[in-house]
Amino acid sequence: MYLTDDQRDAYARDGFVILPNLVSPEEVARIKHDLVRACDLRDSRVVREKGSDAVRMIYGMNETDGPTGSQTVADLSCSSRLLQSAKDLLGEEAYLFHTKCNLKEAITGEIWQWHQDFGVWHHDGLERPDMVTVLLMLDNATELGGCMYFVPGSHKDGDIAGTQDGETTSVALVALGKPEMTELIRKHGEPVPVTGGPGTVALFHPYLVHGSGHNMSIHSRWHLYFVYNAVSNVMTVPKENARPSFKASPKAVPLQVRDAA
Repeated sequence: MYLTDDQRDAYARDGFVILPNLVSPEEVARIKHDLVRACDLRDSRVVREKGSDAVRMIYGMNETDGPTGSQTVADLSCSSRLLQSAKDLLGEEAYLFHTKCNLKEAITGEIWQWHQDFGVWHHDGLERPDMVTVLLMLDNATELGGCMYFVPGSHKDGDIAGTQDGETTSVALVALGKPEMTELIRKHGEPVPVTGGPGTVALFHPYLVHGSGHNMSIHSRWHLYFVYNAVSNVMTVPKENARPSFKASPKAVPLQVRDAA
């Protein structure tokens, strides 16, 4: 076990837990170096802001045989700090469903609407929300810089119906509107900013409602996400329009912890 009982209890209660200084400055620097290289690629794994050449998302950094691959990301995905923490929360073996990096560039970084993550993954063929996302901050995450906001306890409401939004930004998602958010906030309280320095990690539930604003600062805000899925949460037969494996991996092979730290 990597997480403490108090941390596990916080996750169950709030839908998230934050662990400062979990990843070293050296690891963060290596990942950012690999991201700079990946930003120059013209590949389906690299998604750009709507109407701009600025990069919004990069997938597949755990795949060392792919164009955006990073050995540091692959190693970190199997570290006890991340993998064992995810297994502690899932209560079973886990595999990596995908990795992605969200890049909010200075001034130009756009919003992420209020949403839950599991809606998209359910369409990928996953029946249960037996998943956990591990967010790694690669820059200082501040409110001015468009940090994420969580609605504590909102994961307990299960799957909340929203509206498909493919127009607001370059990434389509099922967004929650004013009526849904008003009800949620009145029930659970005000959203909390998810701030921290490079190396800070936040683990959160796939039903947790979250979103973020525009980056109004002159500093970038890069976040790397590792999405772990329980091996028993098998994807159904892929549909004809199944997303590529770097977005929704069907390979439910348990990952093995490869370090002792």
